[in-house]
Amino acid sequence: MEAYFLDFANLLLRWLHVIAAIAWIGESIYFVMLDNSLRPPKAAEDKQKGVFGEMWAVHGGGFYHNQKYATAPAKLPEDLHWSFWKAYTTWLSGFALFVSLYMANPSFYLVNPGSDWAWAANMSGWQANLVALLFLAGGWVVYNELCKRISPDMQRDGLLSVAVAVMMVGVAYLSTQIFSGRAAFLLTGAVMATAMSANVFFWIIPGQRRMVKAMKAGETPNPIDGKRGKQRSVHNTYFTLPVVLLMLSNHYSFTYTHELSWVIMSLFIFAGALIRQFFVLMHAGEIKPAYPASGVVLILVAVWIGAPSGNNGVATASTEAPAATAEAPAATETVAQDGALEEVHAIITERCVSCHAQNPEHAGFAAAPAGVILETEGQLQRQAELIKQVVASGYMPLGNSTGMTDEERALIADWQE
Repeated sequence: MEAYFLDFANLLLRWLHVIAAIAWIGESIYFVMLDNSLRPPKAAEDKQKGVFGEMWAVHGGGFYHNQKYATAPAKLPEDLHWSFWKAYTTWLSGFALFVSLYMANPSFYLVNPGSDWAWAANMSGWQANLVALLFLAGGWVVYNELCKRISPDMQRDGLLSVAVAVMMVGVAYLSTQIFSGRAAFLLTGAVMATAMSANVFFWIIPGQRRMVKAMKAGETPNPIDGKRGKQRSVHNTYFTLPVVLLMLSNHYSFTYTHELSWVIMSLFIFAGALIRQFFVLMHAGEIKPAYPASGVVLILVAVWIGAPSGNNGVATASTEAPAATAEAPAATETVAQDGALEEVHAIITERCVSCHAQNPEHAGFAAAPAGVILETEGQLQRQAELIKQVVASGYMPLGNSTGMTDEERALIADWQE
């Protein structure tokens, strides 16, 4: 019952996280669209009032007239709308999910026993949790320092964009070397999401509060606050699509079990940013199909790299546990015999069914993970392709907690129904 209630709480927390993320991202995308769709005001009165741009729109059976002021308007309303709680709720609920799922069982979900770095492969649970927290905090510190040092006056944002892109490649590489595959993708996305929320908390909202305070005091706001807020908001909008993809990736093991998973991750990040650029420019009246086309090319490259070995010559290997070796004794001969299914079933029963059962014996699960039940030969046959993929890649069992051998992996990988 305890596992059941924990799962139910996790479901509700995940629901909150998704709702908050939809609200935040939707509002962010809307304001980027609004900002890029502004046109010079036509009325002389609006120009005199300091209106920088305006946009007319129709939606929901009504008409809207949005205006943006380049300078302080004559008077601010008391019910001024602020946008920040959606960002904070998204990050807080996401972090709570990370704690309840990954940090609650770090040896299972975080530690990468197949890492080439001995210290990472041999981390204890509390050490993996500490490193994960430092990884998140360090990502924000490095990103923030890049912004402050490369483009403090917002005059070298192009160079800053290149630096942030290089940083994200580094984050992708380090995460896959230190953490298990799925956690690596999640933590890379979390580094970007943390930067997005921290941008709102440390820079955008404080700057806006200073601007409002100055305007209410009859003073001229410091323009650097507006420029810096715009800079960080632009970064947030380009992070959006990559973050969403990385958070979804944990459902697709072919992304994070490959030996070049950090390259696949980097390609996805750049593809998302390029596709987002298309929409940013489209709202400004420019149609540049080269951007989404380039994004699609990067995705296709990722597909080619991640394809199973034999199609592209790139070996698929796990970053979580040792992969099957060529020295596995007589695996091919074994599966050619009539008893192959029974042998595979015996291995799965010993190594996997403690979790993948109608009533899992593993204390951390109230139900079979992903709804995959492997108790009978029929259930095994229906999931054959998935089983071969995740077992041969080394992703399953997670952290090889049940001690599946290379010979057993080879037998399952070569199993012919």
